[in-house]
Amino acid sequence: MGVTLRVAEPDPLLSLDGVTLRYGSGASAVTAVQDITVDLAVGDRLVLLGPSGCGKSSLLRAVGGFQPVDGGRIHLRGKPVGKPGPDRMAVFQEFDQLLPWRTVLGNVRYALQRGRGLDRATAGKRARDWIGRVGLTRVLDAYPHTLSGGMKQRVAIARAFALEPDLLLMDEPFAALDALTRRQMQDELLALCEQTGASVLFVTHGIDEAIRVGTHVLSLSPHPGRMKALIPVPLAARQRGTTAFAQLEASLQADLLGEADQDTAPPSGERRHG
Repeated sequence: MGVTLRVAEPDPLLSLDGVTLRYGSGASAVTAVQDITVDLAVGDRLVLLGPSGCGKSSLLRAVGGFQPVDGGRIHLRGKPVGKPGPDRMAVFQEFDQLLPWRTVLGNVRYALQRGRGLDRATAGKRARDWIGRVGLTRVLDAYPHTLSGGMKQRVAIARAFALEPDLLLMDEPFAALDALTRRQMQDELLALCEQTGASVLFVTHGIDEAIRVGTHVLSLSPHPGRMKALIPVPLAARQRGTTAFAQLEASLQADLLGEADQDTAPPSGERRHG
């Protein structure tokens, strides 16, 4: 599977141009990702897929404004990304994203009051609406320590959607869940995206999840992370159990396993990654 050059969006929501990220400095500097160039259109869900060490989470942090770039540029709605902002909201895999001293309602309402400047009544109304959309109305007054992992993630997702950001950043949000709950959460996320037209940058190392969640998959090679392919996911291929899903899954698996074999093999000259 070769590198597919991006099709430039006429007015992209998110644009990465030659982005390179490093940790450390001087001779000890380590390159996390190198020369990443990709666009994300409004309403699309771009999945960053690759093994550990390919810089997926580093790239997401840079888009979030939490990590400066060492080369290239990141633009959101045509403006340079330099720091975090309410136009981007993140959901992580950890279950401790919620404020433990606030209830389910309090967590979402507080985010709306602080992030959007809403008064308590307006924030509470919107918070209740979004908590209802993720099926948690019955636990409005519960505290995080009484919730299951899946329920905590639903609250975090409700909070993110309620803030109506331009871009949702999701760093393996379902990785710590059991397989059945993970699939259910993927389906619920898709339903919310279809309702709202949300734009998502999603990190995973799971091929099955990448195909199910994404409209596009950016496959990355490790050490450092480089673009291997940008693959559109046809609507028919997003349905598990279909021939199209199985074919795309097999293709991505062969591609990633092949890269892993090359990465552990003795050096045989410089590899070209596009």
